[in-house]
Amino acid sequence: MNIEVGQKAPQITLQDQTGTKHSLSQYKGSWVVVYFYPKDDTPGCTIQACDIRDGWQAFKDKKIVVLGISPDTVESHQKFAQKHSLPFILLADPEKEALKVYGAWREKVLFGKTFLGVVRSTVLINPKGVIAKVYKRAHAKTHAKKVLKDLERLMLADSLTT
Repeated sequence: MNIEVGQKAPQITLQDQTGTKHSLSQYKGSWVVVYFYPKDDTPGCTIQACDIRDGWQAFKDKKIVVLGISPDTVESHQKFAQKHSLPFILLADPEKEALKVYGAWREKVLFGKTFLGVVRSTVLINPKGVIAKVYKRAHAKTHAKKVLKDLERLMLADSLTT
């Protein structure tokens, strides 16, 4: 599925690293960052998660909800979050439901081989539950700063129209 700016964010309900269920609908009224990543505790995914962790205070100060989603299990997320002191929510999607509906589960090519997998991508959802920005590909090392900068701009624009 293709996610587009301006469309209502598809609803998902998944378990986090503690086994608690989270639905996007419970975050209505808040800005939400949903980032999709391939696998817990791999080099690129660890860099990305730790970059978000290192900039966490800025997300927290602006009351921005961060949800990381991968096809890993609740148990894998729990170990990953503990090992790297990740303060945000990691959602387990072993059935790839959210990954598919948000277009993060798609064809990839590696060393000339084509396969289905998670493409590192991010969606920003505004307080009304509408897609505000889509990053179809994300760079692990610099993405958190880019997302924060874009969120600040979007939040300012949103405050001027309300």
